[in-house]
Amino acid sequence: MDKAALVTGGSSGIGFAIASMLRENGFALTLAARTRAKVDVAADVANEEDCRRLVDEHREQHGRLDVLVNSAGVGIAGPVDELETKHIDLQLNVNLRGTILVTAAALPMLREARGLIVNIASIAGTGPAGPLSVYGATKAGVINFTGSLGRNEEKHGVRATALSPGFVDAPMTSWAPVPPERMIRPEDCAEVVRALLRLSPYARLPHIVIERVDSADLGA
Repeated sequence: MDKAALVTGGSSGIGFAIASMLRENGFALTLAARTRAKVDVAADVANEEDCRRLVDEHREQHGRLDVLVNSAGVGIAGPVDELETKHIDLQLNVNLRGTILVTAAALPMLREARGLIVNIASIAGTGPAGPLSVYGATKAGVINFTGSLGRNEEKHGVRATALSPGFVDAPMTSWAPVPPERMIRPEDCAEVVRALLRLSPYARLPHIVIERVDSADLGA
């Protein structure tokens, strides 16, 4: 294949839906998640060594990288004074630090291909996030990082988009006070990425928010 993509958090939810769309569109894929079931590479993006190894394994298998999707994420709700430090660190390390480290390792290949980076953020990163304050802070960081990344990499032809959905029907939101049937579909996020792939090289969307139509009634 003459196109290749790497997707973290690819075993379920948004990552899996985007990976399925990319496969349908002819991309060779490397899917990564913390456990090997359903994916090609087991990697914990909270671990710096795993971030580099993941990209190295993709390079050995496919030799190029046209699309990077950083979808691995974890959210732990609760007042900040009641969260254990290890749970604060986990969210920072997976959601923000892992996104940065995987991207840094992948940039040489992305520059060669003039590729696309999609970082899955959250609507929780766009304003006060209530009991998800730490999660929201990490996703705000992802949004800011993505915007800066896009500006810094434009000379290499690399574009970056942060995608910030509200509640998506996925394992991570099983706790949410919203019925699954009233959540955003993972496939909605995949369709947004499909649209990004169709843009001309002279257009970019630094940040896209996907709201639920009844979010005013039931939250994000």
